Amino acid sequence: MPESKIDETDRRILAALQQDAHMTMERLAELVGLSPSPCARRVRNLEAAGVIKRYVAVVDQEKVGLPVSVFASIRLERQREDELDRFARAIARWPEIVECYLMTGQRDYLLRIVVKDLPAYEAFLKRTLTRLEGVASIESSFALSQVKHAQALPVD
Repeated sequence: MPESKIDETDRRILAALQQDAHMTMERLAELVGLSPSPCARRVRNLEAAGVIKRYVAVVDQEKVGLPVSVFASIRLERQREDELDRFARAIARWPEIVECYLMTGQRDYLLRIVVKDLPAYEAFLKRTLTRLEGVASIESSFALSQVKHAQALPVD
């Protein structure tokens, strides 16, 4: 479904589902001004088109014992396609890495890593990131506090 095919009603559906994907179809339809059947059809179309990728529960990072967020900037020795692919495959295996971005500028990747404490990060760093072939440098920064963390995209 190209962006041009997403109309205002679809955007209202997406905005509502990003706030509460657990609501009933009746409630969603009421919020967006449709009856349940056409609303459900639109949701199925958004799912089929890949606009809605999946439904998840947003878990409180601190309440599950992972209060530390570390941002690691990674520079590779070379930026050839096979090296980039190998790095991406390797980091996909580690659940501690919750976000990874291929970057422009001084560093090749920016990772967000969640751990329970500083010793846990040290262990993760030593047993994983420093052992990856082709990594030239790793620079870690620790988040002091989270000012904003939005799950919802500004679709409306």
